[in-house]
Amino acid sequence: MSDFVPLRYGILGAANIARQFTRGMAGSAFGTVVAVASRGAEKAAAFAKELGIPRSLASYEALLADPEVEAIYIPLPNDMHAEWAIKAMAAGKHVLCEKPLCLTGAEARAIYDAGRKYGVRMCEAYPYMSQPQTLRLRELLADGTLGRVQLINSSFGFSIATPDGVPTGDPKNIRLDPARGGGALLDAGTYAMSFARIAAGERPTRAFAAQRTTTTGVDQTIAATLEFPSGAVAQINCSLSISGVREAMVVGEKAVVQTSYSNHAPAGFLPLRVKRGIPGNIPFDMEHLPGGDGFRAEGESFARLVRTGAGWNGCSEAESVDTVLALEAIAKSAKSGGWVEIDRG
Repeated sequence: MSDFVPLRYGILGAANIARQFTRGMAGSAFGTVVAVASRGAEKAAAFAKELGIPRSLASYEALLADPEVEAIYIPLPNDMHAEWAIKAMAAGKHVLCEKPLCLTGAEARAIYDAGRKYGVRMCEAYPYMSQPQTLRLRELLADGTLGRVQLINSSFGFSIATPDGVPTGDPKNIRLDPARGGGALLDAGTYAMSFARIAAGERPTRAFAAQRTTTTGVDQTIAATLEFPSGAVAQINCSLSISGVREAMVVGEKAVVQTSYSNHAPAGFLPLRVKRGIPGNIPFDMEHLPGGDGFRAEGESFARLVRTGAGWNGCSEAESVDTVLALEAIAKSAKSGGWVEIDRG
């Protein structure tokens, strides 16, 4: 698409994930990062110099007022997503917001309502959803290969705390700060829950969860069970204190799919394992799908949506809202020790 005009992104904050997004978009014919803002001029300038961003701004407000910026990428701490997504849209900017979209279902609905009110595009960023691996899974779900989905299991975790909940690195890491929306659920668990929502194709009805907490007071490990209207049952697992894992399985009445639902392609390809048929002794077929940088894939997909009104292959509004509602219910269940019904409104 030689006549495609690249979407001009501004980065709201100088977090490490913003660094990854900027590097992912470098050289893209569909989008380019033209400015970055931080709450400190020196930090913004250093970030811009490191990554070759043309302009740095000393406040978030200045970025939203910049006429050269068309779209805002939000990598801020979780508790700031809703506020700044709505402010950016009120300023006439399209918004690509890092997961989790926000902390509550009410905030999620307000965010998407703001997009409609101000006539701009609003999407939640999950790099794995724009990868061929996930797009192929969606095809298999849609074409009936699996039949009715019965079981879903998705796990994601890594290690920034010991099994006893003691931080292994910087104790001020925002993922360990309960006041900033930290914890395993709103970090790794967003991926696991969003995957379950894709596989089920609908909002769950209720959730039950158990958790352990870190010494800083955030959820360290959570295992949750979710029931769906169709009869499907999902198990999602997330942790801040385990050997790195990112695996998922969808089991239907006619087939099974296993995937790493990766953000980025390991060794240049993304494998998808598919067992077609009911007997347990049928071997899995391995599908090797091309992949690349997930930040680039989602950034380019969002640019196509803004420019053409089509082409977005990431998280839908319904998937975003349903995932936030489910995460909210899981957190409540983990604290109460009982089943929590999920808002059907």
